Amino acid sequence: MAETPASILLIDDHPLLRQGIKQLIGMEDDMEVIGEASNAADGIKLALETEPDLILMDLNMPEMDGIEALKHLRDQNISSHIVMFTVSDQEDDVVAALRAGADGYLLKDMEPEDMIAQLHQAAVGKMVISDRLTTLLAQALRSNKPQQSSRPDFDSLTPREKDILRLIAEGLSNKMIGRKLDISDGTVKVHVKHLLKKLNLRSRVEVAVWAVEEGLHKG
Repeated sequence: MAETPASILLIDDHPLLRQGIKQLIGMEDDMEVIGEASNAADGIKLALETEPDLILMDLNMPEMDGIEALKHLRDQNISSHIVMFTVSDQEDDVVAALRAGADGYLLKDMEPEDMIAQLHQAAVGKMVISDRLTTLLAQALRSNKPQQSSRPDFDSLTPREKDILRLIAEGLSNKMIGRKLDISDGTVKVHVKHLLKKLNLRSRVEVAVWAVEEGLHKG
């Protein structure tokens, strides 16, 4: 049975760049661009309407930047994988994106074949980071834990949510989790929203990092 292509939304104020990314993705059978926006406000609206598998979003945009847009989307508990796509390799920007709930951070000076390889990973729920930022980002994850009034409470989750949390920690996408648990990926999205809210975490990456640190991914 043919797989449904991973749905991707592009949010970037440069038409030429969006066109280039669309052409690259258009050559791949397992990914498709389902929408694009030239500003954050339109991008947020489209993202909430379509809830794509992956959102590729520029950091620096007029009126509302990518970090602010990211916070808006995470406040809505959107289950999409959100990757920042930017020219900035500044540590402050990387850390701010992580704190706001980004699932990845890619630089725009990548080679096209590297870009496609990273998008393939991101589309199935893996964290993606441009090579030269890896060390910086690992340090940021360790030293900039989400500021929470209380620690995430694993026992507050239902048995099904616990199953899904473990599979997120293994790096599985919603589609793969749905197949493994014999439920629809739409149902998985609802469970992901609920467990993020219960654990007071902002992204799948934070869920995965916390689960691994707590040893919860081992079952």
